[in-house]
Amino acid sequence: QVKLEESGGGSVQAGGSLRLSCEASAYSYSTYYMGWFRQAPGKEREGVAAIGPDGSTRYTDSLKGRFTISKDNAKNTLYLQMNSLKPEDTAMYYCAASDSRLLFSFFFVPAGGSWGQGTQVTVSS
Repeated sequence: QVKLEESGGGSVQAGGSLRLSCEASAYSYSTYYMGWFRQAPGKEREGVAAIGPDGSTRYTDSLKGRFTISKDNAKNTLYLQMNSLKPEDTAMYYCAASDSRLLFSFFFVPAGGSWGQGTQVTVSS
């Protein structure tokens, strides 16, 4: 499994920006499908964005244009740039890694995939 550690969360006012980072400890990091998920209080965890080994990306429709996923293979780090934040973006954000394309195609992390501990994002109005 890949060990993942998120950082970069915090409190911001509506309209502001944050960049989340997820450092992975795996020699084969560049071959994994990676993704960002979030879970708001009382709601189910939902997929936010995913990136494939080839750098292709996909986003949940409601977040397109505001969030950007990227990665730096040399640093084994995944990023999520979040702009124009809204109070409804308040949630715990998690990164995930899997060798299965299911993460990329369906925001589904099969058994054997890895999760970070999460980083809290709070957006105030």
